[in-house]
Amino acid sequence: MTGYYIIIGISMLVSWWVSSRLKSKFEYYSNVHLRNGLSGKEVAEKMLRDNGINDVQVISVPGQLTDHYNPADKTVNLSEGVYMQRNAAAAAVAAHECGHAVQHAVGYSMLNLRSKLVPVVNITSNLMQFVLLAGIGIMVATRSIEDPNGNTAVLAIGVAMFAMTTLFAFVTLPVEYDASNRAMKWLKDTGTVTQEEFVGVQDSLKWAARTYVVAAIGSLAQLLYWGSLLLGGRRN
Repeated sequence: MTGYYIIIGISMLVSWWVSSRLKSKFEYYSNVHLRNGLSGKEVAEKMLRDNGINDVQVISVPGQLTDHYNPADKTVNLSEGVYMQRNAAAAAVAAHECGHAVQHAVGYSMLNLRSKLVPVVNITSNLMQFVLLAGIGIMVATRSIEDPNGNTAVLAIGVAMFAMTTLFAFVTLPVEYDASNRAMKWLKDTGTVTQEEFVGVQDSLKWAARTYVVAAIGSLAQLLYWGSLLLGGRRN
């Protein structure tokens, strides 16, 4: 299992570094105040109106970087700092979450796929670690001369469950990048932000997207490790 812990350790370290950079970027661009004086809430409402979306509500939620779009109740949920602030970082987050609302409105295929995967991933993510460990235990316990790899049926189920979460992580990538692209295009085309402010928006969203890239790569690395065990690869 040494290899697995190395993968986890590297993933956590890279994730921590990207998250730290993201937080520092948002802190920096929180000091770049919008000349138009719009708050995150007002930016979001304006983007929704400009895209002909009238059935989505913009609300405030507690926490930091807790911003998200909920397609179930059609709400753009902005963290307290983004909801009221009037800076480039707030504009970036607000427009990005509205990008998801636009995706929902136009029936963006990758968002639809991710939504369909959510119920399955909610179940597999809670159970897969237990199934994987049980699978390893059963495989070791049933190993014999006749069957040197042991019974791998339970481990195969665990790997399949992990594969679903990895698929979800990679499906999330185009959804997040597309939302950011929609946000940046609207902010620039409508002149909602100046060129200087747009640089902050672009840089903020770039680092936000990298958190999803790191998560997807980390999930894939773990999947390959478990898959190697299933296929009889060398265990550490």
